[in-house]
Order: sequence, then C-alpha cells, then structure tokens
Amino acid sequence: MFFFTLVVFTLSSCYVHTTVVGDGVQEGIDVKAKQHNFLFGLVSGETPDTYEMAKGAKNYVVTTKHTFVDGLINALTSGIYTPTTVVVER
Repeated sequence: MFFFTLVVFTLSSCYVHTTVVGDGVQEGIDVKAKQHNFLFGLVSGETPDTYEMAKGAKNYVVTTKHTFVDGLINALTSGIYTPTTVVVER
C-alpha cells in the first residue's frame, strides 16, 4: 500500500490550462467552481458556465486545473470521482 501511495504522489502532476478572453484580468475578482468527473474523467457532470461566472465581462481569464486536493480526492476514491477546479478571474 505504501508503494502505491508513493507512486501516486510522485508520478502525478497538477494539470493547468489557461484561456485569456479579451484583454485578460481587469478587476481582480476570482470566482471558483468544481467540474465533477467520474470514472477517471471519462464521464463528466455539469460543466460550469464560465461566461456566467464572468458575469458578462468582456475581459477575463479562465483557468482549469487539477489541484493537490483534487488529486487527493481522486486517489482516495480510486478514480471513481475526479474533480477539476475552474477559476474565472475578471
């Protein structure tokens, strides 16, 4: 069990994808939401609406990432539940 835990934490990485819309961050306001995925990410729950999270702003940045906590939850559930964090900065 120790070896498996060691492998999970040393070979996993934090996935980050950033998309800049318009001129990017203008006001410095962050809104966070969770994307709920199941079965190693093969089945997705409801996807957060990033435009709605930006409150109609023309300039914002969307960051989608697997945080350490997301990876820990994934490891504890053996991939049955794989959350992803979505952050919109406007």
